[in-house]
Amino acid sequence: MIRIISKNTLKDGKRDEFLKITKELIEKTRKEDGCIAYHLFEDINNPLILTFVEDWRDEEAIKNHNNTEHFKRIVPQFGDLRVGKSDLNKYTEV
Repeated sequence: MIRIISKNTLKDGKRDEFLKITKELIEKTRKEDGCIAYHLFEDINNPLILTFVEDWRDEEAIKNHNNTEHFKRIVPQFGDLRVGKSDLNKYTEV
């Protein structure tokens, strides 16, 4: 299993728009083959920090996800809503 943590710090006033477009991404991604879990969390102390926590079967499932129509259409929209780039890390259990 591979876990991805993708932390996004949003611009002021962009949180609702971010949540609106992530709804479709989350719903469709959860149906993908190889997706074990796909969640979006809000930082308790700062509602402008939203973090995806994703669990995938393997690298192939991640590659397939990154090539889906919904990923290619929705994820590029995040750039205008965030402060800088997302902080993304991949993990495997030790």
